[in-house]
Amino acid sequence: MEVIKDTSVPIQTSSDVVRVRQMVREWAVTLGLSLVDQTKMITAASELARNTYEHGGGGTVRIESLNNASRRGLRVTFSDEGPGIANVEQALTDGYTTGSGMGLGLGGAKRLVNEFAIDSVPGRGTRVTIVRWRPA
Repeated sequence: MEVIKDTSVPIQTSSDVVRVRQMVREWAVTLGLSLVDQTKMITAASELARNTYEHGGGGTVRIESLNNASRRGLRVTFSDEGPGIANVEQALTDGYTTGSGMGLGLGGAKRLVNEFAIDSVPGRGTRVTIVRWRPA
């Protein structure tokens, strides 16, 4: 898989969460994702950026345009050095929340993308990677 273009930006404020959402929208449009796929990717990225800011104490996002033989995609990776997630499987369960939300965040984000990976170590932080592929 070839990374065609990439950028990394910090997520330290609520304004950064909005900026991530706008950047993912721009990259998804440039990649040629359908409006439905754009909306899914933007929604997932927005949720994960908010989690990085609110639960991870801030972090970074890396956005990459991918080329994999016959298809192109958008990969977005969120990283923080926050408290981590003690039970990832539980955190992915609808209804589970550590805050005042509805508990649809991580599981919802996972359902909106083609690929989803999470790596979290309590006390060391969390990294979540999502990918949306443009249909051939």
